[in-house]
Amino acid sequence: MTLRIAMQMDPMESVKIAGDSSFALMLSAQERGYTVWHYDVGTLAYDTGEDKLTAYAAPVTVQRVEGNHFTMGDHQLIDLAEDIDVVMMRQDPPFDLGYISAALLLDRLKGRTLVANDPREVVNAPEKMFVLDYAQFMPPTLIARRLEDIQDFQMKHGAVVVKPLHGNGGKAIFKIDADGTNMSALSEVFNQTWPEPHMVQPFLPEVSEGDKRIVLVDGVVTGAINRKPGEGEFRSNLAQGGYAEAAQLTPREQEICDAMGPELKKRGLIFVGIDVIGGKWLTEINVTSPTGIVAIDAFNGTNTAVLIWDAIEARLVA
Repeated sequence: MTLRIAMQMDPMESVKIAGDSSFALMLSAQERGYTVWHYDVGTLAYDTGEDKLTAYAAPVTVQRVEGNHFTMGDHQLIDLAEDIDVVMMRQDPPFDLGYISAALLLDRLKGRTLVANDPREVVNAPEKMFVLDYAQFMPPTLIARRLEDIQDFQMKHGAVVVKPLHGNGGKAIFKIDADGTNMSALSEVFNQTWPEPHMVQPFLPEVSEGDKRIVLVDGVVTGAINRKPGEGEFRSNLAQGGYAEAAQLTPREQEICDAMGPELKKRGLIFVGIDVIGGKWLTEINVTSPTGIVAIDAFNGTNTAVLIWDAIEARLVA
């Protein structure tokens, strides 16, 4: 099958080719003979008179050569319904009003161009809110903004972590010790910075053993890595100095994946990464721009990008 792919993503110059999942998807698409276009989300434009969604895009060719990893043609205005078969929504969060607005624009392509992940379902499934549907697998969790609610939760559970509800990449995740020192000051900073409530969970000592990223493609597990914190850190995100090691699923982790797999497939969430701590505690369901497939494939000898394109082709012919 020959497809025309549009990658809605961050600038090509900023791509770190050693571990970037979007770059791996582009390489795989190119190997399959697909035509690949690149555009910035800020160029999306919708004209009601013509019911047309356009983007200012350029054809791109990629290669795994550090410092010379892409060649881009001339930019031109393309019709995402007429000129493109698949849009990959791969720009990095934050999941803010700009992200949501772009997703709702892409949703207007439904029935004409496949968007992965399904943009309407991305809006319906922010990482730290969608996960609440699977609370039976989560550690005790509080979503709140009022200081007194957070303090009551902290007194009940001891040391806690506080994180932005729509944060990403391990940014702005704080640990508060059991004595609650600095909780009120941290609450002030969070409330001044974000209008939404915040997520609070008990600090899980098991995080020192790793935070497992499990990738599901169309609801089926395709691989996992265990991310361990770097020296002096409790956050295991690779973007925060963590490092990866090979991993297999525990029975509990397989149970978690089996519970959510059919729902992910039904929602059109083709490429999803979930995070599990200590082999049993589900903390996030990442649907906006999941990562991790390069490290998973390096450890397991797999090719997750191929599986993602296979799943997309299957949806196109269904």
